[in-house]
Amino acid sequence: MDAQRALLDELMGTARNLTEEEKKGHKELKWDDPDVCGPFMARFCPHDLFVNTKSNLGPCSRIHDPKLKESFEKSPRYDSYMRKFEAELAQQCEKLVMDLDRKIRRGRERLAHDAAVPVPIPGKITEQLAAREEQIKKLLEQIEELGEAGKVDEAEALMRKVDLLNAEKTALATQADNKAAMLEKKMELCETCGSFLVADDALERTQSHVTGKQHIGYGMVRDFLAEYKAAKEKAKEEERLAREKKAEERRKQREKEYDSGGRHSDTRREKSGERDYDRDRHYERNRGRERSHDHRDRGSEYRSGSYRNGRDPERGGHRYRSGDMINDRGRMRSRSRSPSRHGY
Repeated sequence: MDAQRALLDELMGTARNLTEEEKKGHKELKWDDPDVCGPFMARFCPHDLFVNTKSNLGPCSRIHDPKLKESFEKSPRYDSYMRKFEAELAQQCEKLVMDLDRKIRRGRERLAHDAAVPVPIPGKITEQLAAREEQIKKLLEQIEELGEAGKVDEAEALMRKVDLLNAEKTALATQADNKAAMLEKKMELCETCGSFLVADDALERTQSHVTGKQHIGYGMVRDFLAEYKAAKEKAKEEERLAREKKAEERRKQREKEYDSGGRHSDTRREKSGERDYDRDRHYERNRGRERSHDHRDRGSEYRSGSYRNGRDPERGGHRYRSGDMINDRGRMRSRSRSPSRHGY
């Protein structure tokens, strides 16, 4: 019947049986509604763990609906909301564990104090024992007097009372010894739920405690909190390793770019140096050619008579060297002395 109702709720909605007026004020509940318990959606609600125990937290103020939990588990937003719900549950579990650990610390202090103080016999039993001893003493005195007086029957009757008082005294002494022994038993604390236990107790009692609702509830709380913290630390470590890996990749990329750029710059410098060297050699060769052309041009001009005629082709005038002038003067003298010039 419940399965059919759940199927109808899923197909037709929870408001299928409401009237039109009721539907106006009805709000279709979804798993992401603020009134829905997030810890219940994620794992468990702590309020459900300790019902009818000394650690009862009372009813949860929000909605626990298994159908909404199934809808949440099928939702595409499951991963993003799961982190939110788990964080909320971890916060509640952290508070529970902190309160429980304080209780355990106080329990340890109490056990340490009790171990330092000797265990006294309960006062009421001590008084009863003293009263029985006083009665027996008085009865024995009366029995002695009756025996001296020859009243045997009365003495035997009092003796029976003495026997009864001795039996009561023995029972009281045994009771006192048992209580003292129980108080002197070594107590210990359960580190999971904080309950007091008798050390080396019977297996049945130990098993009953371990399977109890309070022990199991606090075990679930502690296990989830340890798992949540471990997952968080693992995520932080993975994030740190990822950052270091990216930083290492960037460093290697910079080194690669630097090495590549250095080789290119060295190659450019080498090529530039070679070009400069070639340019200098070309320049020197050109200078050498120009000088050789100048010498050849001047030699050809000299041979062509420009310099022999005493005329500088660049200046358009005559240039005489000292030797040429002396030769000209000698020729002029020889002409003046010639016979033909003087009519001989």
